[in-house]
Amino acid sequence: MRLPPTLMLRCAVTLLAAVFFLPARAAGSSLERFSQFLSTTLSAKGEFVQRIVDQNGKVVQESKGTLAFSRPSRFRWTYVKPYAQLIVGDGTKVWIYDEDLKQVTVRRFDQALTSTPAALLAGNNEVLRAFRISDQGERDGLEWLQAIPNVKEGGFESMRIGFGIAGPEVMELVDSFGQVTVLRFTTFERNPKLDAKLFRFSPPRGTDVIGDTK
Repeated sequence: MRLPPTLMLRCAVTLLAAVFFLPARAAGSSLERFSQFLSTTLSAKGEFVQRIVDQNGKVVQESKGTLAFSRPSRFRWTYVKPYAQLIVGDGTKVWIYDEDLKQVTVRRFDQALTSTPAALLAGNNEVLRAFRISDQGERDGLEWLQAIPNVKEGGFESMRIGFGIAGPEVMELVDSFGQVTVLRFTTFERNPKLDAKLFRFSPPRGTDVIGDTK
């Protein structure tokens, strides 16, 4: 099963948003670790494995890829297997490039924020009030944080982040269909020097461009 570009955007942006831009607002082990991580991490890069599990516990899709981010609001999310896809947030627009379809979907950054939990990328107080955040205790050797959107617009009912000693290790997103997207970081480097070109995108020649191109 191949996910549509809009849902891939929601997955990628939500995961980045939840990991990198949501500040802790209460005491608790996972919230304290999150707060410390945010205060000491301005950029990152790494690799991940992402699995989507249906209501019966069956893995319906597995993806591998890389990520990079630079605060504020710039990220690059690349799926390399099984389908090549690139998602770039440049601070103004979000670009989704599907190499196989030779298609680019582009949305204004503020539009992407209001339609998905990607609103967390904005990092302002108005956006953060849209989520209920709580500590979920320890499970599988990790400290878990949960973020539930007050308005179910983005397709995700809840997000959970599992923290180890070095930072976030696992992400779990539950959507409105009961599917769970599980992401595990296989490598993760904090505060690397990143080329600003990573967060720019120009549609390749001959590619169909859909969306807000102004």
